[in-house]
Amino acid sequence: MLDNNIQFSPEALNLVNKYIAKFPEGKQKSAVIAVLHLAQAELGGWLKPEIMDYVASLLNIKPIEVYEVATFYSQYYMKPVGKYVIEVCHTGPCWLRGADELIAYFENKLGIKKGQTTPDGMFTLKGVECLAACGTAPVFQCGMDYYENMDNEKVDFFLDKCRQENKVSRPYPVMN
Repeated sequence: MLDNNIQFSPEALNLVNKYIAKFPEGKQKSAVIAVLHLAQAELGGWLKPEIMDYVASLLNIKPIEVYEVATFYSQYYMKPVGKYVIEVCHTGPCWLRGADELIAYFENKLGIKKGQTTPDGMFTLKGVECLAACGTAPVFQCGMDYYENMDNEKVDFFLDKCRQENKVSRPYPVMN
């Protein structure tokens, strides 16, 4: 059942229609990734089931088709997250070059465990699969920004900068 309180702004709805128009008739499901990015960015920063149902209705597909995509990709959040979502790669090359120690350092500095958000709602720490920066491991991503060759000093600098700026990290791009 759709929640009538969940709606895109007119500008966002116009963008959704542009995404759908990029695909042949009957293939509107192909726009699901872009529409989910837009939904997450505009409708609260995470994808609760009612938002995914809304996306399904716009694309004229079954809700499960949206859930399958949203739960597969790590850039979609199924629960509220902090202003800064720190996604540390923990795949082989990063692990070999210290990803576990990097995660432990973040956990210690932030007072949370991987998968948690700080009580002030500022930081969420996640472990993710390959970020495709194996040559500059260990690496993490925050929004669209990559941080490579990380060590404790660079983490401290990053966290201090975030606390000073105290704004939402640069979100994922939305296709025009």
